[in-house]
Amino acid sequence: MDTWRKSSYSGPGDGNECVEIANTSTHVGIRDSKAPAGATLAFPAGAFSAFLDGVKGYSTVTDFARFRG
Repeated sequence: MDTWRKSSYSGPGDGNECVEIANTSTHVGIRDSKAPAGATLAFPAGAFSAFLDGVKGYSTVTDFARFRG
């Protein structure tokens, strides 16, 4: 995964730190913008929506969910 995007909700007032996502035709990857060389979660494209549904209500990931593509 080579094209990572950060949520538009992550700005200077938020410490400019957020999770980032990258899409391929078959997977969606998630990583911590503060540690981009660290661990990455990868979901099959169809499972990503279920993941988001499971984490809604937790503000960090809820904001992240708004820009999924």
